[in-house]
Amino acid sequence: MTLVAWGLFLVFVFAVLAIDLFVLNKEAHTVSVKEAFAFTGVLAVLALAFSGVVYVAYDQHWLGLGLAVDAIDKQVNDGRLAAVKFLTGYLIELSLSTDNVFVIALIFQHLRIPAIYQHRTLFWGVLGALVMRGALIVVGAQLVARYHWILYLFGAFLVYTAIKLLVQKEPAEGPDETGVVKLIRRFFPVTATLQDDHFTVRLDGRLFLTPLAVALILVETTDLVFALDSIPAIFAITADPFLVFTSNVFAILGLRSLYFALAGAMDKFRYLKISLAVILAVVGLKMLLADVLKDQLGPNANLYLLVLVFLILVAGVVASAVADASAKKLDATAGARGTDAPPDIR
Repeated sequence: MTLVAWGLFLVFVFAVLAIDLFVLNKEAHTVSVKEAFAFTGVLAVLALAFSGVVYVAYDQHWLGLGLAVDAIDKQVNDGRLAAVKFLTGYLIELSLSTDNVFVIALIFQHLRIPAIYQHRTLFWGVLGALVMRGALIVVGAQLVARYHWILYLFGAFLVYTAIKLLVQKEPAEGPDETGVVKLIRRFFPVTATLQDDHFTVRLDGRLFLTPLAVALILVETTDLVFALDSIPAIFAITADPFLVFTSNVFAILGLRSLYFALAGAMDKFRYLKISLAVILAVVGLKMLLADVLKDQLGPNANLYLLVLVFLILVAGVVASAVADASAKKLDATAGARGTDAPPDIR
């Protein structure tokens, strides 16, 4: 019966994607920031509403949900616990996806992909990401269920990733200079210019990839790399495959609209990277200290984590806004002083 729940959820996901592609974005156009924020808000409301569905479904054991013991905390997920785990997982996955947004922006910038074609690329990128993450989640859930000690490896990996994220410098090479692109060009001919919104084109009887296809492959590769961080993070919350998958899917669905909402203001979120690193560290430490935290915090441990992740994100955004306002004020003051400076009479 649980398979029916998965099937119904996938029908919902494909319905959302169909509305996005065939109704809201039937004609290729540049997605405005206002439109992106509106769609991001709609998806956030849908995620919140879905947490209500999760609450009822697990509380009433619809379609066999909420009957198995969660391998993470050894509890059977009732409605309240399942809803909290879903929302916590969704917020963590969405926050970690934010870093992905900035890398995607660099990919489009280096490959000179016009804004009018970016939505099509990200749409198909989302579909590929759903398939890849679904496979990783199935494998990860099986590993956690059979080998509980693997959670400690996940936790250590997340803490290491957080430290690396804080100390590493920005990559000197652009995405078009990476080994992935070199590998693509080694096996497939690539056109020098875009061919409208086509991913492939046939020239003189030969099939060529276009820069748009290269961008799509890079987007998929980037999501796979980020999934290696974000998938272990969700297993700090739950090993219930349905909760893990649905929280990931809602985060991925929001990735496309989040890109168009934030890509134009990347430089304004200077402290967001620090927030993401802190979230990774917190989640990793929860995995490493799960037994201690369970004894100290009791059954509300996941609720506390949800609040903490939200506060860390808010702190990063607020600190970035304050720093940006201060920088603008200093620039304005410096400009005024330069204007009022006495002329050089030498």
